[in-house]
Amino acid sequence: MPLNLQKNLPAIELLKKEHIFVMDSLRASEQDIRPLRVVVLNLMPLKITTETDLIRLLSNTPLQVELDFMKIKGHTPKNTPIEHMQEFYKDFDDIAADYYDGMIITGAPVEQMAFEEVAYWDEITCIFDWARTHVTSTLYICWAAQAGLYHFYDVPKYDLPAKMFGVFRHTLREPYLPIFRGFDDEFYVPHSRHTEVRREDIRKVPELTLLSESQESGVYMAMARGGREFFITGHSEYSPYTLNDEYVRDINKGLSISVPRNYYRNNDPAQGPVVRWRGHANLLFTNWLNYYVYQETPFRIEDIKNLGSL
Repeated sequence: MPLNLQKNLPAIELLKKEHIFVMDSLRASEQDIRPLRVVVLNLMPLKITTETDLIRLLSNTPLQVELDFMKIKGHTPKNTPIEHMQEFYKDFDDIAADYYDGMIITGAPVEQMAFEEVAYWDEITCIFDWARTHVTSTLYICWAAQAGLYHFYDVPKYDLPAKMFGVFRHTLREPYLPIFRGFDDEFYVPHSRHTEVRREDIRKVPELTLLSESQESGVYMAMARGGREFFITGHSEYSPYTLNDEYVRDINKGLSISVPRNYYRNNDPAQGPVVRWRGHANLLFTNWLNYYVYQETPFRIEDIKNLGSL
């Protein structure tokens, strides 16, 4: 896929080593088509890692995508160089007048706080509201999914007795929707979270459709507004070693953490991970771009404001 990225973004060189085709803005300008515009609100602590994970999954269709990164104005990340943030990220104020075909909002390391106690809660809910009138379809991932469900539909989150940590088997409740095109009856998704939303709360809300869940890890995906909003509690975008890195980090901090379930070969960290989720992760993002962004977005991007539910 000709993914149009700002020149010098670190993910470009990292993904070229994986033989994934990305295109910088100079070459993209020579193609006489309107690219899809996608914005990522990246709330994860390791920004470059998350950028690379998402770009890898957005690189599997022939569509040209122009990708922007947005940051929270009221928060300074501790794990990403300030020069990187200044060069590649925009504040909400800088793009508030723009329209986007798609948007991805990532998880954030604030899930054990009450939503209203998060320092940037007012700013992020303003962005959530803006997305409804300025974006064709939005993916809310992990904490962002919980936050979006709470903000729009009053769906609460609950603390878990232990971290939901590992790779879990999921089933489909709505297998014929385009978002699941090509999916098997059962598929795997990584999870890494201390809180959950519950199926009974989602099913109380007429505007929400429960799409997928797991006997072990609970709700995985819900949809609203005919596909203009997807709420995804897991981390399909994770690279093979992300759970391992989180596990090693917590061990080194002296935290009490169990080995991620269904992740290492024979459940032995020394034997490395078994990747079970890569194929369905690629299908998820490709289907979202193809069926809920590309096929539904208006030719004139500013006409997004006139869209109702899909």
